[in-house]
Amino acid sequence: MSLLTLVHAISDKSGSSPWALWLDGRAGGRLVELLSGKPSESPLVDLVVVARSCAGSLESLLAALPPRTVRSVIVVDNGSTDQTPLVARDFGAVVLFEGTAGYGAACRRAIAHLEGLPRPPDIVVVMGGDGADDPADIPALLAPMAEGAELVIGVGDRVGVGSATARVAIGLIGVIYRQKFAGLGRFRAIRFPALVALGLIERGDAFLVEMQVKGLTFGLRIAEVEVSRRPAMVAPEAGSARLKRRVSSTGRVLFQILRHATVR
Repeated sequence: MSLLTLVHAISDKSGSSPWALWLDGRAGGRLVELLSGKPSESPLVDLVVVARSCAGSLESLLAALPPRTVRSVIVVDNGSTDQTPLVARDFGAVVLFEGTAGYGAACRRAIAHLEGLPRPPDIVVVMGGDGADDPADIPALLAPMAEGAELVIGVGDRVGVGSATARVAIGLIGVIYRQKFAGLGRFRAIRFPALVALGLIERGDAFLVEMQVKGLTFGLRIAEVEVSRRPAMVAPEAGSARLKRRVSSTGRVLFQILRHATVR
């Protein structure tokens, strides 16, 4: 079957679901390259920054963005008590508000916004606004995309989602899915049609694990790259709040790993 026939067959069979549209885009982009003899135009990249009381770190983070790397910056304010929204606006970022605390809730708010744009991005880069992620690493995250990767995870000194939980999660993923990951870092890039097709539901840190295991079940091409990891520039959560969040996150992480293992 030719690639053009494959594109039409996928469309006819699957309709206009997000999964079908992602498959069409995956095949169609390659079709453009085959027919023209050259790669399709440079992808549009939007940056999503999840920020909660990050006014002190957000200014330097946005100022350090590599030029001409992203089309736009979306800062999702996740319940800040400082001047985070004003700092973001001063740098020309689009500011969204998400009242439900959690990395996943903030990312889902950004996804809904991006879906409504006249021209949604081809790729979305997601990072935290606390200064621990270095925007200078964005080109390194995007580089594997040119080679066909659809999800690229930044791996630094810390593996993410609470080190102990992450190590257990990585081990389980290796056993169940036969895929070895070095980390569950929040600093990552993903093709936007694939992100929409995954239909992620988690509101907390388990959002990152859900993305990885669903990506495996959907057959995404996943890569990992080394990124810098710096000390966060915001005050840590109170001990009891941090413990409660980690316990809840651990349960949701394990749930997502086991839940999607049943559909492989």
